[in-house]
Amino acid sequence: MRAVLVIASAALASILVTVLAITSDWSFQFHGSVRPAAAESPLPEIGPAPDFTLTSQDGAPVTLSDFRGKAVAVTFIFTRCIDTCPVLTPMMSFVQDRLGDDFGKKIVFISVTVDPERDTPQVLRDYAQAFGANLSGWFFVTGTSDVIRDVTRRYGVFAAKAADGNVDHSFLTSIIDPHGILRVQYLGVRFDPEEFRHDLLSLVNER
Repeated sequence: MRAVLVIASAALASILVTVLAITSDWSFQFHGSVRPAAAESPLPEIGPAPDFTLTSQDGAPVTLSDFRGKAVAVTFIFTRCIDTCPVLTPMMSFVQDRLGDDFGKKIVFISVTVDPERDTPQVLRDYAQAFGANLSGWFFVTGTSDVIRDVTRRYGVFAAKAADGNVDHSFLTSIIDPHGILRVQYLGVRFDPEEFRHDLLSLVNER
């Protein structure tokens, strides 16, 4: 299911802009509404996607704003996850293959770990290869605990380490257009991969 933040009036939009200008923060309340499924209906615009710089599976810096001109899907995972991440990552790998030549050239994926203490670049690289990720367009990224905590918060993702070392976290996949605008977010891991693919392609084909 896609969750979209819909601004219903100019007055409310003005208030939101003011608050964002004051806080420089993306801590917002989510309201779960589903975008109409009409093919001609464009994805809504939520606002500028929070930028970040993290470290890839190859040890190189990855900055979101470097991907201007491409559609970007940002999701949150960790490699020791044994329940939901092994559903989300293969689904994204399936969509990666279905995107063909557009993947890497026009569309990229970024998977952010929520377990940076254990998910080193090498661990992330092994994980990516295990799921058939095309690393020319899919980046598995980590950073310091403080930076990861800030990125998850700004994207509206909850993450907390449990007593057994596991990480409890919410699943939110954000789609960002070639202009750096956050357009829609998918809740959970069992969303429709064809709808996901269609949304990504709709952004790179927008006029």
